[in-house]
Amino acid sequence: MRVLGNVINPGVVLRRMLRDESGATAIEYGLIAALIAVAAIAAFRLVGTNLSSIFNTVATDL
Repeated sequence: MRVLGNVINPGVVLRRMLRDESGATAIEYGLIAALIAVAAIAAFRLVGTNLSSIFNTVATDL
């Protein structure tokens, strides 16, 4: 019964979770991907706005 008690013991489980760093790497990669996505969206919106004004100018001149 002692072995089963160690498996279910919340203190042991908490210590194992605090030592495990594999999830931290996945979170870091997720944050980097999110930052790249936000930068890409901002760049696309800026380019889209500039292209829209250029096309409007060309259409007006025609």
